[in-house]
Amino acid sequence: MSARLGALSVMSTFSESSTMNHLRRHFVFAVLCLSLFSVKPFAATAAKPALAPLTTSSPVARRLYLHGLDRYANNLQQNKALDAWRAAVRLDPKFAMAWIQIATVSRNPRETHAARVHAKSSAVRTSRPEQLFIKWSVDVQEDNYIDGISAMNDLLSLVPGDKWMLYLTGTWLMNEGANDRARALFEKTLVLDPNFPATLNNLGYLYARKRDFPKAIELLSRYTKLIPGEPNGEDSQAEILRQSGNFEGALQHYHAALKIDPKFFYSQYGLADTYSLMGAQSRARTEYEKAIAMAGTEADRLDYLLQSAASYVREGNYAEADKKFAAVALRAHRAEHDLHEARAHRFMSLYQSDGAAALHHLDEAEDSLHHSTMISGYERQLEQAAILRARIFLIARNYNLPLAEDALSKLGALSDSTRNQSIEREYQAATGALFMARRDAAEAIPHLKEDIDNPFSMELLARAYKATGDERALEEMENRLLNTNIATMEQALVVLPARQAAHAR
Repeated sequence: MSARLGALSVMSTFSESSTMNHLRRHFVFAVLCLSLFSVKPFAATAAKPALAPLTTSSPVARRLYLHGLDRYANNLQQNKALDAWRAAVRLDPKFAMAWIQIATVSRNPRETHAARVHAKSSAVRTSRPEQLFIKWSVDVQEDNYIDGISAMNDLLSLVPGDKWMLYLTGTWLMNEGANDRARALFEKTLVLDPNFPATLNNLGYLYARKRDFPKAIELLSRYTKLIPGEPNGEDSQAEILRQSGNFEGALQHYHAALKIDPKFFYSQYGLADTYSLMGAQSRARTEYEKAIAMAGTEADRLDYLLQSAASYVREGNYAEADKKFAAVALRAHRAEHDLHEARAHRFMSLYQSDGAAALHHLDEAEDSLHHSTMISGYERQLEQAAILRARIFLIARNYNLPLAEDALSKLGALSDSTRNQSIEREYQAATGALFMARRDAAEAIPHLKEDIDNPFSMELLARAYKATGDERALEEMENRLLNTNIATMEQALVVLPARQAAHAR
C-alpha cells in the first residue's frame, strides 16, 4: 500500500480547431503547473540542511507526533499514526502540526473538519515553516488550490533539507498525478537518506505507474528489508505483482503480510480485490466480508462494501449490484459519509442500460455532495468532476451533443477555477469522448491521451487509432488496455469485455 496524503477560456463550442484549442489550453495549464510544481536544484553537499521545527509545549506530544509520522509514512499503519496524533493533541491542544496531520489522514468527515479548524487557529503561534505547511494543507482542502500550492513551494524553499517535508510534499503530488514532480522530490530525500523506507515504497508505485514492474519490485524489495516485522512491504509487493498480472504471486505476498499482522486489513482487502480480478467473485466477496469486519474506520468499511458490490458487475448480475450499491448509499447517507454515497450512485450510473436511470443516479450523486458541510471543498470538487465526466460520457453515447457540450462547459469552468490536475484530466477525457461522439477521431486523440490510465479513455483511444489508421498505436493501446489489472469499476466494465472479445478473435 502506498501513502495517500489528503490534504489544479472554457471550450463551449466545437467550431474552433480542437487541436489548437487543446494545445493552447494545455500550454497555459502546463505553464501554471510548472510554476506551481517547480523543483529547484538540490545541493547534496549543503553544510547544514534546514529542518522544520515543531511547536509544542509538550516533549511527550512531540515524540508522539514523530512516532505517528513514522507509523504513517514508513509502515502505512494509518490508524496507529492517528492514535499517536490524537494522543499528542490531548497533551497539547494547541499542537497545530498534529492537528493538521489528523485533518489530512483521518477519513472521518467530522474529525477532519474539526481538526482543520484547530490547525488554523493554532497555526499563528507556530514557526514560519509550520505555518506554510498548514496553509498549504488547509488551502488545498478548502478550495484555495493556487494559494495552497504557492505555500507549498515557499515551504520547500525554506526547508530544502527536511526529508519529511520533501516526502509529504512528494506524496501529495503523487496523489495528484504529478508523477515527475513527485519523483524529483523523492529522489532528493534519497540524497539525504538513501535508506528512507517511505520514499522507496512510493517510488516503487511511481515506477509501477510507468508499467516498469521489475524496477518497481526491486525498489519494494529494498523497502521490505528496511521494515522487518512490518506487513506493508509484503502488501506493496503484492499490489504491484497484481498490477503486473501475477495474481498467484500477489496472493502469496498478501498472505505473508497477514501472517506478520493478522489485523492488517489492507492486505485482507488486497486478497479480495485479487480474487475479484481473477474472476472468483464468490470467493472475493467472502474476503471482502473479512476485510469489512477488520477495518478500522467506517470509511474503509464503505470502500470495501463498494468493491463487494462491484463484484456483481463483474459477474454481469446488475440487478444484485443495484441492491448492493443502494444499500451502501443508504448506509453512507446515515453515517454522513457523503462522498461514499455519491460514489455509490455514480458507480450505479456506469452500467445502467437505461439512460434515464443512469442520469437519475448521477443526479442523486450530485445531490449527495451537498447534504452537509463536513466534506472538504477539495473532495467535493474532485467527485463533482467525476460525476460531470460520467454525465458527458453518457450523453455523448446517446448523441445529445448540445446537452453534452453544456455539461462539458461546466466541467471546463470547474477545471479553470481550481487548476487541479485531476479535474483537468477529467475535462480532457470528456472532451475526447465528445469528439469521438462527433466521429472526429483525430481531434479526440490528444485529449484522450491526457487520461491514458483510465480504461474508458483507453478504449476510446483504441477506437480513435483504428479510425485514423494508426496500427502501431492501436496495437500498443489494446495491449495496455488488456493488461490493466486494477480493480476499478472502469476495469470491470471495459477491460473484461475487451479480453472476451480478444479471446473470441
